[in-house]
Amino acid sequence: MGKNISSKRTMIIGGGNAAKTLLNEIYNAKKSPHRGDKSAAIYDPICIIDCDPEKIGTYVHGVEVIGGNELIIEKAKELEIEVIILAIPSLSEKDRKKIIDICNETKLPLKIIPFIGSLILENSILNQVRDINIEELLGRDPIKFDNEDIKNFIHGKKCMVTGGGGSIGSELVRQIARYNPKQIVIVDIYENNAYEIQQELHMKYGEELNLVTLIASVRDYDRMEKIFGLFNPEIVFHAAAHKHVPLMEVSPAEAIKNNVVGTLNVATLSQKYNAEKFVMISTDKAVNPTNVMGASKRCCEMIVTYLAQTKTSGTEFVTTRFGNVLGSNGSVIPLFKKQIEKGGPVTVTHKDIIRYFMTIPEAVSLVMEAAAIANGGEIFVMDMGEPVKIVTLAENLIRMYGKEPYTEIDIQFTGLRPGEKIKEELLMNEEGLGKTKNELIYIGHQIEIDTESFMDRLNVLIGIAETNDDENVVVELRKMVPTFVKPEEFNKKELQKFEQSEKSAEEKELQKI
Repeated sequence: MGKNISSKRTMIIGGGNAAKTLLNEIYNAKKSPHRGDKSAAIYDPICIIDCDPEKIGTYVHGVEVIGGNELIIEKAKELEIEVIILAIPSLSEKDRKKIIDICNETKLPLKIIPFIGSLILENSILNQVRDINIEELLGRDPIKFDNEDIKNFIHGKKCMVTGGGGSIGSELVRQIARYNPKQIVIVDIYENNAYEIQQELHMKYGEELNLVTLIASVRDYDRMEKIFGLFNPEIVFHAAAHKHVPLMEVSPAEAIKNNVVGTLNVATLSQKYNAEKFVMISTDKAVNPTNVMGASKRCCEMIVTYLAQTKTSGTEFVTTRFGNVLGSNGSVIPLFKKQIEKGGPVTVTHKDIIRYFMTIPEAVSLVMEAAAIANGGEIFVMDMGEPVKIVTLAENLIRMYGKEPYTEIDIQFTGLRPGEKIKEELLMNEEGLGKTKNELIYIGHQIEIDTESFMDRLNVLIGIAETNDDENVVVELRKMVPTFVKPEEFNKKELQKFEQSEKSAEEKELQKI
């Protein structure tokens, strides 16, 4: 194919049907006198990479298959490649990430053909070539959920979502709206967020959706009781919470008043007004917490367990626990993007810090399906794949902007923040794992609560929080949550493990030489 002045020398990864179709479209568009697809002019295919040994040395529409993935970096430099297209839409997310990581080392722009399920087959493949997105750096397949279970669960029901204007809460509202509920009641203290999701749903559904949007604080028992009395929700999703770790470290009483008192209020009112299910949105930071926010959420989980154990109504109580959510309020990704767009530096707290990630729709689908299949008393945990090193995420994001980490955009390590863990966990040792019919959702069985003393201890904690005695709040929270450990102790042990692991890897490499 002749090189057009505006064309970029292009490496195509994958020599299968998608590549054939792509090359055919580029070829036909370029030879057409009308240049039917102007995007064809962008690409000048130079070579194809494919790991199938039988394809190496063959040609696809005149473009040679030159070798496997191990040649991507070398041939990109040797052949003066300017752009790479990943043209294997059937790849698993894990294999896709491996190739993306290799391509990122070339520092070249990377385009991608969507997953088979996302391809619009009657449309031009060329028109569907796009930039990669941050979700494709997670290294696992998108989670699939049983929409029929969720539909049967939500259809015709009155649903309440506390924190319904937040990043998780608003997505919960969006997904609930798809399944024809009888009514959705949004409860949020922040009017701007509540207004935004209200307007979004009004524009999408109009009068078809029975939507009520209320400004209220979950801390205010009397206000919340009035809402329960008026609307009698059948399903309650409790997403309202303070969740910023550093902010709660300096305002621990507020973490208790909002997270713990708010959960106690909404959960006990769900029981009093005979809701079918109460669904608590928790976090991996509740597992062996090293900070006030995580410990407060563990305390919330304990409240849910206590109410499940001391059942006085038909309400089923369930907890869903997951890791960091891409794109949520406070997520590291929007911060990194802002820093990159300003020219850097990108700030990472520690070179070894790792986190589990999922997308907002995945997080919410987990909540929905867990709620649908729950019998009461469970903690649902999602298999989130391998944890991601935050510095690697930052490096890849910088490259996605076409910049080189540390040179064009610097990365600075600022030190672990107060209460911050070097790594998060999804399960405590005592909980164990049970399977569900969704192979990526597990049940962590709740640890038994001492029902005789629990409420007395909880009331002491709440009483101290109401006096705004931050120091004694932390002391009492440690008594309440025995797994609450000091971050220095936890991080020291984990860093020693990292160092030992790296040392072992180096020794193995030396043995090979």
